[in-house]
Amino acid sequence: MKGWEFTGTHQPLKIVEKPDPKAKPGYVVLKTLAGGLCHSDVSALDHESWMPNFNVPVIMGHEVCGRIVEIGEGVEGYAVGDVVSVCPLYAKDGTTPGYTRDGGYGTMTTAPVEQLVKVPEGLAPAKAAAATDAGATSYHAVCTVGGVKPGMKVGIIGVGGLGQFAVRIAVVKGCEVYVATRKKEAQELALSLGAKEVKASITEFADKGLDVIIDFAGGGKTTGDAINTVAQYGKVVIVGMASDTAEINTMSMILKELKFEGSQGSTTADLKDCLDLLASGELDPVINVCSFDEIGEGIERLRRGEIKGRLVCVYE
Repeated sequence: MKGWEFTGTHQPLKIVEKPDPKAKPGYVVLKTLAGGLCHSDVSALDHESWMPNFNVPVIMGHEVCGRIVEIGEGVEGYAVGDVVSVCPLYAKDGTTPGYTRDGGYGTMTTAPVEQLVKVPEGLAPAKAAAATDAGATSYHAVCTVGGVKPGMKVGIIGVGGLGQFAVRIAVVKGCEVYVATRKKEAQELALSLGAKEVKASITEFADKGLDVIIDFAGGGKTTGDAINTVAQYGKVVIVGMASDTAEINTMSMILKELKFEGSQGSTTADLKDCLDLLASGELDPVINVCSFDEIGEGIERLRRGEIKGRLVCVYE
């Protein structure tokens, strides 16, 4: 097998050749069909603070869709030939694809059975890979943590790779969606996804009575603005990590009796629901495709901010 290996901050990824992986108990071996490229990988390459999360050297890529080619002892419910997506979190042994075990930037990879979700027949591997992080993370924030219900008024801050999923998910769930983003192209995308209104700042919706606001930017000020804007007894969910800190109005939280929650990643249940939405056609995100040999340049394209939507390497 071949893969793009991460060795440390400020070191470019390099292509390496390794023996094909073998299926250990509780695991399957996958032939990678698609591996998503994520901006968090750019952050790991640029910022030392990410290094404690990695066991280097490791082949990057935590967004994985693959075909099972070998099954380890004790694995039930799956067969050779099944196409699966891999939930990045909650492995029993604590490993994470692309961080502590080889991931989707490799032509082959492995996954424990508890992280597997079967991909609906006919769904493109590129979409199934993007669902594992951007899609399911957004679903988790909107539905599981945000608790949105039909008829709710929902605010979304940021329409990047995750935000575009979130806007459409909230619309499909029957919500009235108000979006905050400064970029004209992102504003147009949000309206095409079914948003009722789009403004530059979430504060411009202070009169709308937003039940839930989900901050996919996490720019510090955006989180403070969300707390000041959400309705009485409302909820603010923080997902984005553009800033490590935010200054918030505690008086606003107290007087409005707000709920303020963080949302990280997703579960296999979230991933399954997201895959089903994709398969139905109600969720149709912007996907950019590259080849295995273009992964290094794909990282640079992410770093330069050239990608609209998600970037996914497709292997066949």
